[in-house]
Amino acid sequence: MTAASPNLRIVAPRLPTPGSRELAELLAAVAEGASERDATRTLPFAQIDLLRAARFGALRLRKEEGGAGLTLRELLSVVIELAAADPNVAHIVRNHFGYVERFALPSTGDRHLRWAQLVAGGAIVGLAMNEINARSLGGTSFDTRLVARGDGFTLAGVKYFSTGSLFSDYVMIRAQDEADRFVSAIVPADRKGLTLEDDWDGLGQRLTGTGTTRLDDVRVAADEVIFDDESEGFGFARPYTGSYSQLFLTAIVAGILRNAAEDAAELVRTRKRSFSFAPAEHPADDPILQQAVGEIASSAFAAEAAVLAAAEALDRAVASRVDGAPDIDAAHAGALAAAKAKVVVDALAIRAGSQVFDAGGASATKKSANLDRHWRNARTLASHNPAAYKARSVGQHLISGERLPLTGFY
Repeated sequence: MTAASPNLRIVAPRLPTPGSRELAELLAAVAEGASERDATRTLPFAQIDLLRAARFGALRLRKEEGGAGLTLRELLSVVIELAAADPNVAHIVRNHFGYVERFALPSTGDRHLRWAQLVAGGAIVGLAMNEINARSLGGTSFDTRLVARGDGFTLAGVKYFSTGSLFSDYVMIRAQDEADRFVSAIVPADRKGLTLEDDWDGLGQRLTGTGTTRLDDVRVAADEVIFDDESEGFGFARPYTGSYSQLFLTAIVAGILRNAAEDAAELVRTRKRSFSFAPAEHPADDPILQQAVGEIASSAFAAEAAVLAAAEALDRAVASRVDGAPDIDAAHAGALAAAKAKVVVDALAIRAGSQVFDAGGASATKKSANLDRHWRNARTLASHNPAAYKARSVGQHLISGERLPLTGFY
């Protein structure tokens, strides 16, 4: 990993919890130069090093195991702030927190201790899961294969959309074994045969390292492997395990909305010229421009409220797991809330990305201003698991009572 640049402060060892000085300083450091990084496609290795040094990835980990013990609502409130500072950085750590939820925070047993120790020490975990292959409708399959060899295994295959792995210390790789069982392998990012490529060329979220992962007979130790069918209540065997990962994306979109509102206000505040037919001499006094900013700010407020309400629903599902009696009804309620939040927040953010230009006029469209990044980033995130599918499932449930799918990002 590259060292942090000299002009960025490394925060104190105390965890950057909500409302703390450590969090405020960390967010300020991440926000510095975020627009310029987006415009020049400068990957945020230094900013991720700041998160690593601050042990940001341990915020959700239990206090007795070296974390901050935040609830999902508390964590996602921080994610919204981080996304407002730089949505690329927030997106990079999304798969890390998915790993924490699945492997470092089980409901029972102590199999999680090894993985929790990685997180407590500041390690960041990426994910290599998605593949571009043909699959049956509603199903999942991997061409990546785990093959027994000696006292361990080897992995071979190609993964796409490996968001965050380029910046990670470990990579969680999803595969199937010779008996077609689903498995997770958690290996160091510098393991021989594992190649991370920076080949993401999306119009938005340009700096997330969402590239290709190549696995060329990667050696995997037996204790680095977790089979889904041997991990009840742990890992990917948990029902509605994707709801949290989906809501995490929606929290990033809400953060983009907050930043768009701040930029819109700054545009009007500093704007010198106005339209010849404007109702006020100074742009800051123009009620039309004030309304444009107010609408974006109101959208940001509604988006954050939706995300945090859904997070509370997911917290209730987590509480039932911690109590040792996972409640499928609570898990479904959380998935339903996450789906509703996505449908609303995506639409608000995409609209607000255009409204920014209502506040700034033609001069705001200059490439140097890079204000299109809000729309580009929100549009790119919204394209993950399109909202139309979520809206349809929500409507179907309301009409007929049919539950959302157990797997996938629901």
